[in-house]
Amino acid sequence: MRPSTPRRIVFTVYDGVALLDLSGPLEAFRIAAESALPRRPKAYECIVVSSRGGRVRTVSGVDLNTKSLRSLAQKPIDTLVVPGAFSVEDVTRDRALLQWFRKTAPACRRVCSVCNGAFLLAAAGLLAGRRAATHWRQVSRLANQYPEVTVEPDAIFVHDRGVWSSAGGTSGIDLALALIEQDVGRKVALQVAQAMVVYLKRAGGQSQYSALLNAQAHSESDRFAELEQWIVEHLNTNLGVEALARRVHMSPRNFARVYAETRGRTPAKGVEAIRIDVARRRLEETTDRIETVAEHTGFTGEEQMRSAFIRSLGIPPREYRKRFASTAS
Repeated sequence: MRPSTPRRIVFTVYDGVALLDLSGPLEAFRIAAESALPRRPKAYECIVVSSRGGRVRTVSGVDLNTKSLRSLAQKPIDTLVVPGAFSVEDVTRDRALLQWFRKTAPACRRVCSVCNGAFLLAAAGLLAGRRAATHWRQVSRLANQYPEVTVEPDAIFVHDRGVWSSAGGTSGIDLALALIEQDVGRKVALQVAQAMVVYLKRAGGQSQYSALLNAQAHSESDRFAELEQWIVEHLNTNLGVEALARRVHMSPRNFARVYAETRGRTPAKGVEAIRIDVARRRLEETTDRIETVAEHTGFTGEEQMRSAFIRSLGIPPREYRKRFASTAS
C-alpha cells in the first residue's frame, strides 16, 4: 500500500559528482511522482543535498543548487542515494558528508549508490559483509581497498539487505526503476521506462558489458578486434586455432600465444565468451527456441550452451531468459 505521505528520496552530492549518475535516477523518481493516481499523494519527494548546501560543481561543469544536510534535521529519509563521480577521490573527499552518511544511513529504509558512489558506502562501513556492484573499471579497486565487501564484477545492480548498489552511468536508471517497481508496482515503473525511452528489462546480475568490449578494454592492442568482429558474424564456421590464425596471417602456435597474452584467455575461451555474449542477447531480445539460439551461435547443442552459461554466468539459458528477456511478461 502506498504511504499517505510521499517517500523522501535524498540524493547526496559533492564537488565533482557525475551529472548523469544524479540526473538519471532523479528523473525516474520525478516521473514516478507525477504518475500518482487521482486523489492520491505523490509517491516521492526528491531532495538534492550537500554538506553546506548552495552551489555544487559537477564534473561536467554544470552547477547544482543544493539544500544543506542541516535542512534535513528531523525529516525522515526513506531512501538515501549517493551518485558517483569521475574520480573515486571526489566521492570520499568530503569528510563531513561521510560522517553524516555513517550516522544517518542506518535509520533509512534503503541506502543506494550509483557507479563509484559505492566507495562512500564502503568508507562509511555500510558494505561490510555485503555484496555490492560498481563500475566495472573500479571493481578491482573496490575489492582490494575494502576486502570485507563481496564485489559482484558483472552486475548491473545488487541488493543486499536494504543496501542497493549499481554499476556506472545509466545503470542508475535501472536501479531507480527497480526501486519504483518495488514501491508502487510494475505498471508505474513501466510508465516511467516508457517516458524515459528505456527498457524495463535489465535487472541485478545482468552483464554490464559484452565479451568483446571487456576483452578489448583490458588489452593494450586492438590487433584482434577485427578478427573478433568476424567471429561474431561467422559463429557457425570453423573457429579452431588454425582457422583463426589463417585469418590474421599468423602461425597457429604464435597466434595462440599472442592472443592469450593480449586477451588474457585462450582463443577457445575467447570464442566461447563471444558465443555466450551473442546467445545472451538473442535470449534477451527474441523468442527463438533455446535449441535455435544454440544452433545459431555455434554451440553443438542446447546442452553445450547450457554448460557454457553455467560456467560463465552461473545460470542456465532458460533461467537467464526468464530474468532478463524484454519479451517476458
